[in-house]
Amino acid sequence: MSVAGLRRAARESVSGLPRAFWWLWTSTLVNRLGAFVATFMALYLTLERGYSASYAGLVVALHGLGGVVSSLGAGVMTDRLGRRPTLLVAQSSTALSVALLGFVQDPVAIASVAFLVGMASNASRPAVQAMMADIVRPEDRIRAFSLNYWAINLGFAVSSMAAGFIAEVSYLAGFLLEAGMTLACAILVFVKLPESRPAREEGPSSAASQAPVSLGTVLRDGRYMSVVGLSFLIAVIFQQGSIGLPVAMGAAGFTPADYGMAIAVNGLLIVVLQIPVTRFIEHRDPRRLLVVSALLAGYGFGLTAFAGSVGVFALTVCVWTLAEIVNAPTQTGLVVRLSPVHGRGRYQGMYTLSWAVASLVAPLMSGFVIDRYGAEWLWGLCALVGTVAAAGYALLMRRLPEEMGAGAGAGAPTGTPGKETSGKGLPGVEAPVAHADAQADASIEAEGPADRAEGVGTG
Repeated sequence: MSVAGLRRAARESVSGLPRAFWWLWTSTLVNRLGAFVATFMALYLTLERGYSASYAGLVVALHGLGGVVSSLGAGVMTDRLGRRPTLLVAQSSTALSVALLGFVQDPVAIASVAFLVGMASNASRPAVQAMMADIVRPEDRIRAFSLNYWAINLGFAVSSMAAGFIAEVSYLAGFLLEAGMTLACAILVFVKLPESRPAREEGPSSAASQAPVSLGTVLRDGRYMSVVGLSFLIAVIFQQGSIGLPVAMGAAGFTPADYGMAIAVNGLLIVVLQIPVTRFIEHRDPRRLLVVSALLAGYGFGLTAFAGSVGVFALTVCVWTLAEIVNAPTQTGLVVRLSPVHGRGRYQGMYTLSWAVASLVAPLMSGFVIDRYGAEWLWGLCALVGTVAAAGYALLMRRLPEEMGAGAGAGAPTGTPGKETSGKGLPGVEAPVAHADAQADASIEAEGPADRAEGVGTG
C-alpha cells in the first residue's frame, strides 16, 4: 500500500468519532502506560521483599479476587451513580491503594492492600465500556472498541519495557509512578469528560420500556448469560499465554528470554494489525467472526503441543493473537448490543466478571493439568474448549434474529425504537442514528414477551 493509501486508511480509522471518546481513549492510554503492579507484583514480592513463591501466588490471587468482587459492584455504581462518578472513585482509589502498596511491609497488610488494588483497578472497566457505548454511534462502536483495545495493548507494551528498567532502580518508584499516572487519569476524567448516562424519559409510553434493571435481571437474561459463559471460556484460553505458556516453555528447557521473545509477538501484532484487521471485519457478519476466532484461539494454543523451537512457539502465538484481535471488538460489540441502555453498567459488570473469574480459574487449571498430565494435555484441552466455545457461538447466533446478528458488530443498543439519547448534551458527540436500533427492536419484539421479561430489550 502506498503512503497516500496508508494515510487515507488512518484517517478513515479515526474519523467521525466524538471528542469525548478521544478523551476517554487518552485516559485509557495514560492508565496503561503507567501499569506496573500487575506486571511485576510477583517479582517485587520474591526479589525485593524476600517472600516465598507461594506467598507471592497468594497475593496475586487476592489481587484477582478483588477484581471479581468489584466487577458487579462497579456495574451497579455505573448505573446508579453514573459513569463519571464511578470512574473518579475507581481511579482515585486505585492511585491511593497502589501508592500505599509500595510502603506496606507486613505480609497481612500487603495481601490486604493488594486485594484493594485489585478491586479499585477493576472497578473502572464497566464504567469505561458503558460510557464508550453511550457516546459512540452504533455503527462506529466496533471501530471505537478496537481503538480502545489498541491503546490498552500499546500502553501495556511500553509500560512493560519501561517497568523493567524502573524495577532495576526502585520498585517504590514504579508504584508511585503508577499512582501518579492513575491520578492524572482521574483528573482528566474530571476536567474533560461529562456524564454520559442516558436520562430516563418521563411519561407512560416510556415506563414499560425503561423498567428497572437489577443484577437479577441480568442473571435471568439467558441469552446474555450465554454470552458471558462463552466469554469465560475464551478468557480461560487467552490466559494461558501468560500462565501456561511460560511454565510449559520453562519445563521444556527454554529460558525466560525465549519466552519473552515468543510472547512479544502478541503485543507487536496487536499494535500493528488491530486497526487494519478491524477495518476488514467491521462490516462482516459477527456470527462467523466469533466462531472463527474461538477456533483460532483454541487450536492456536493447541498447536503449542507440537512446538519445539522459539520460532514455532512464536508462530503459535501469531495464530491465537489473530483470534484475540478479531474476538475482542466483536464480542464487546455483541455485549453492548444485548445490554439495555439503562442497565449497561450492570451488564458490563457481569461481562467483566467473566474475565476476572477466568483469571482465577486459569492458573489453577493450567497448574493442575501440567503437573498431573503434562503440558500437551493442557494444549489439547485448550483446543477442546475453543471447539466448545465455537459451537456455543454458532448455536447462540442461530437464536438471534437476522437483524440483531448483523448489527451485533456495530454494538447498537437495545431499547425503545428511536429512543437512543445517550449522546445528548455531550460536547463533540454526534447524535446516534436510531434507524438501525428501531429495526433491531422490531426483531426483538417479534421474539415474544418472554425475552422482554428477561430484560434484554428493556431500557
